[in-house]
Amino acid sequence: MNPFRQLLLRAGRTPPLGTWLLSGSTLLAEAAGYAGFDFGIIDMEHGPLDMAEAVQLLQAVASTRMVPMLRVPWNDTVAIKRVLDAGATTLVVPFVQSAAQAAAAVAATRYPPQGVRGMVGMSRASRFGTQADYLVSANRGIALVVQIETEAAVAELPAIAAVDGVDAIFVGPADLSASMGLTGQLRHPRVIEAMVEIARRCRAIGKPVGSVGSDLEVLAQYRAAGYDFLAIDSDLGLFMQGAQQAISALRGRDGEHVHRIDGGTREA
Repeated sequence: MNPFRQLLLRAGRTPPLGTWLLSGSTLLAEAAGYAGFDFGIIDMEHGPLDMAEAVQLLQAVASTRMVPMLRVPWNDTVAIKRVLDAGATTLVVPFVQSAAQAAAAVAATRYPPQGVRGMVGMSRASRFGTQADYLVSANRGIALVVQIETEAAVAELPAIAAVDGVDAIFVGPADLSASMGLTGQLRHPRVIEAMVEIARRCRAIGKPVGSVGSDLEVLAQYRAAGYDFLAIDSDLGLFMQGAQQAISALRGRDGEHVHRIDGGTREA
């Protein structure tokens, strides 16, 4: 079974927690896997990654328990084909606005006759040709998560979720807030209300739903609303937050650095 599907099945009442792998650093990705995250989303939409770097990130997390997910740059058949050949098995497709777009994403992840994915005999996905049944078994092993990021997409949620082959929905709260005319206001009551309503509708449909955030209080609200998997910020976001907190804690009241010298302090 696909590792992401397994993760959701064994989660029980505790939603799996992940993070966004935005930096492109293989070391940070590997460290995130050992830190205890359940999943990590390799980002080719906004992250500075080419195909070779995406492969290196997949390799970096392979020795950890963290399930890799890969967000493609766009809902594009060629982009999807290439990351599948590179060994990604769970894809996140951004900005899906309709059932037709969701169906196109599904088709891009499947070999014929179920889809339009092009075949290749030698790839990392088939363990370089050593997995003899790969071409006939691959369709069953791919998981697809589609992102809804606008009010228009939310209106189409039942139709998008009903597409055969869509395993889960992922809500992008930042883009959703922008589409509501509330750019970046993730704590705004209207945005929170929309996020809660999306979770309610996904539960009614029976489709797992996830989201992301850097504000732990907001993430707690998502969890209480019934989100099935949640990403905590990104590797870069967590680094910057920790770095800024440490710097702030070691500054004096006037904003200057405080250094330890011979057991005492002095303003530098």
